[in-house]
Amino acid sequence: MEKALLSVRKLHKEFEGNTILKSIDLDVNRGEVIVIIGPSGCGKSTFLRCLNGLEDIQGGEIYLDGKKLQKNAKNISSVRQKIGMVFQSYDLFPHKTVLENILLAPVIVQKRKRAETEAEAMALLEKVGLADRKNDYPRQLSGGQKQRIAIVRALIMHPEVLLLDEITAALDPEMVHEVLQVVLNLAKNGSTMLIVTHEMTFAKAIADRVLFLEHGEIAEESRNPKAFFEMPGTERARQFLKSFEY
Repeated sequence: MEKALLSVRKLHKEFEGNTILKSIDLDVNRGEVIVIIGPSGCGKSTFLRCLNGLEDIQGGEIYLDGKKLQKNAKNISSVRQKIGMVFQSYDLFPHKTVLENILLAPVIVQKRKRAETEAEAMALLEKVGLADRKNDYPRQLSGGQKQRIAIVRALIMHPEVLLLDEITAALDPEMVHEVLQVVLNLAKNGSTMLIVTHEMTFAKAIADRVLFLEHGEIAEESRNPKAFFEMPGTERARQFLKSFEY
């Protein structure tokens, strides 16, 4: 049996006395794409942030390549490099060009050679169709372009796992497709991803596995996304999906 790349055991998260995540168990295999769906407030984004070390957890363990991740460990920076994350808000530095935004972390944090890293950055920009915008500033880009840059910025760190948190939520409808196409290409190339999304057509197309979260728990899990979206196994998931057209 394949050894899991990322393992979560009894993960528990509280905030101001409220339980956000309850005893979550999950194994993620290398190259697997897991889509996480569920109603607002069910803990989807918090779960991703816990995996990346951006949120403290009050119980449970997270393992990457069999090594336990610890929030207060000296290597937390390297952990965040191995588990990359892309947010819906892009978080690009407005005073830096596209290329400068991409090169900042690998050159400063990872101490990689600028010339080699820049060549890789340009190759990635070419793949997402934005090589000609390398000297532009974020204010000169559309939302979809900025999100594609944010994805490139995460990829250049060579993460083992990529977390995508509602990356199309802030986009106009016509810009959603260009971003989702980039993610579909990543999936075809074997990237390991956990994706929180409300784009159900996209979720159905890309997922190897679907997790439906409700009240901080995995209420339903399916390794057959097509069957899940056609006929979920729980009544709550059926009610949730009725509100979407896909």
